[in-house]
Amino acid sequence: MENSISNKTPPGEINIRAYNRDAWDREVQAGNQWTVPVSPESIQAARQGSWHVVLTPLIPVPVDWFPQPLEGKNVLCLASAGGQQGPLLAAAGAQVTVLDNSPAQLDRDRMVARREKLAMRIIEGDMRDLSFLGEESFDLIIHPVSNLFVPDIQPVWNEAFRVLRRGGILLSGFVNPAVFIFDIDAEEKEGILKPRHSIPYSDLTSRTKEELQEYLSKGEPLEFGHSLDSQIGGQLKAGFVLTGFFEDNSPDMLLSKYMPTMIATRAIKP
Repeated sequence: MENSISNKTPPGEINIRAYNRDAWDREVQAGNQWTVPVSPESIQAARQGSWHVVLTPLIPVPVDWFPQPLEGKNVLCLASAGGQQGPLLAAAGAQVTVLDNSPAQLDRDRMVARREKLAMRIIEGDMRDLSFLGEESFDLIIHPVSNLFVPDIQPVWNEAFRVLRRGGILLSGFVNPAVFIFDIDAEEKEGILKPRHSIPYSDLTSRTKEELQEYLSKGEPLEFGHSLDSQIGGQLKAGFVLTGFFEDNSPDMLLSKYMPTMIATRAIKP
């Protein structure tokens, strides 16, 4: 079952959702690590009860963060296409819905579903608008690092809360906002950490006009560095209760030599 959600923005403004949809389609073509589907061997192991998924680059999500048993649970993989988390959870026995903004990323899930004969619901849409999904429809939401691709994240937390059942679990990964303080050009060209930006960060407003035009010409996804108040406080504001937390790193970031650059949280809907 598939669905497509439209998006409208005022004339003269960058349509962020459309731009990032196309940018992530290009990331698929470029072979970004988060677009590489799981192997048949991993699916077979998941069918036999041996599996793990990640919210952040390195550390697998603890087993006790998941509802037990997982089999038969309704799971929403939110902005989580790429043929990775969704197929593994489906192979483990969950009833999986995958929602993502990128058609090419969703094609990765379709490919694995066909290859492995997995039943998965696949939807193209905006993580901030789940109005087409019923209230209290899911037992678990998997939301790996992805909310940096939208400028406002409170709607993400609000919608996640709405579609989860009472006692449902939200597992989220996100970027430590400290990452966005530093000048990315100085890191890439000079190999140094040079503080430059304030938080919240936006590729659209934190760069000079010339820098933005150069960045857009590369076709890379637009990113937004959200505060911890928005990332963690936003979940609490939506009504969640935090029950788990860990920090992780992204090996390709210079800042990772000095502090964790990624965060994962477990929250429940009471």
